[in-house]
Amino acid sequence: MLDEQYPITSKIAKEILAIYDSPLYLYQGDILRQTIAHITQSIAYPHKKFHFASVTNGNISLLGIFKDCGWGIHANTAGDVYLGLKAGFSPANIVYSGSNLSAEEMAQLLNWGITTFNLDSVAQLQVFCDIYQYQFQNHHPCSGSILLPDVSPSEQDVSIINNKIEFAPKNIKLGLRLNLPEITGDSRIGVQPNEFIEAVEIAKKANLKISGLHFYRGTGTNATKAFTQVINQVIETAKLLPDWQYLDFGGGFGYPYHHDGIAFDWETFGNEITDVLLKLDRKIDLIIEPGRAAIAGCGTLLAQVVSIKWQQDKQIIGVNTTVANLSVPSVHGGYRQIVSWKSGKSYLTDVCGNTTYSRDYLGKNCQLPKLEIGDMIAILDVGAYGYAMSSHFLHRIRPAEVLLEKHNHKLIRKREDYDILLHNQIFS
Repeated sequence: MLDEQYPITSKIAKEILAIYDSPLYLYQGDILRQTIAHITQSIAYPHKKFHFASVTNGNISLLGIFKDCGWGIHANTAGDVYLGLKAGFSPANIVYSGSNLSAEEMAQLLNWGITTFNLDSVAQLQVFCDIYQYQFQNHHPCSGSILLPDVSPSEQDVSIINNKIEFAPKNIKLGLRLNLPEITGDSRIGVQPNEFIEAVEIAKKANLKISGLHFYRGTGTNATKAFTQVINQVIETAKLLPDWQYLDFGGGFGYPYHHDGIAFDWETFGNEITDVLLKLDRKIDLIIEPGRAAIAGCGTLLAQVVSIKWQQDKQIIGVNTTVANLSVPSVHGGYRQIVSWKSGKSYLTDVCGNTTYSRDYLGKNCQLPKLEIGDMIAILDVGAYGYAMSSHFLHRIRPAEVLLEKHNHKLIRKREDYDILLHNQIFS
């Protein structure tokens, strides 16, 4: 049975499913705003800025809530940037911290007005500087295939003329993603400190400076000490950069899918990083990039029971959604809490998706009451990497998305129909 504190009542769930059908992703805007406020208020450091890692969820309506709360966007890809611009973020409020951009993608991000780049390798830095010098300092227009989204020049805070952007070198902020094995582990991501001198020289030749250091702990880290115990070492490493001006600390902040498990302590982290930064002999801008930690808890996948069978004392229920609508186990650990609105004795239950894939389990060995065909279930904590990692596996179409705020609900993404399976296919 659903916890009494769960804000979606059976009446609201039935009303929403009657209007929008099932399955669907339901986001609770009030919970999202509360989580954003909690994270924001936990860090007292005055020179801070939060950027939502939109790789976890790219719905424009949800990005708009982050914008309303004063956050920016952290982008891993050109697609993240595109969605951020469409959601109304100015380029100045979008930070790129990704890996392995092609030269064309780098040119595209510059053409869209992005000015802060945390780069993953010396090779990526060299490509960036070559593009910057050729395309912008020498005033060469971008390729005709690179198109600006529908964002006005006034919103971009840059001069856009005929699909070309004019930059002064001072507009660009370059940072390096940190690879320091003793704290980042065996990671493919980042630049090692012994490469800093080379990186600084490459940037200097393009009249640019390396002014930032980006520390990425690793996806889904709940242990607060994994962040706090390395603050001093990250800062000492950043001091190796002669023009150090900003510290981008995180992502990687986790979320406790097991609600009785370890949760990241934002207050402790905020207190410790504030204390260290305030003792420095210079003003350093702090960027924090929460993704999963901010949005996971506001999302629920609602589904209906379509089949029931029993294997000895275990209940096997089939539902009208699939594991393809949840992130892969390597991202969330293979667990989601699954609940229903029915009461009564609980039984060991497997929740199975509507495909013949042998591993299509949305939950195994759950404790659920005896269910009937047509009953609703709620799969909790799917706000991060739910729709973002959903797929057309076995040619199932993707669900709708609905936003619920103060008991008012609205559709924020239509349910797909089968025509989507033919999209971009070419018939001979």
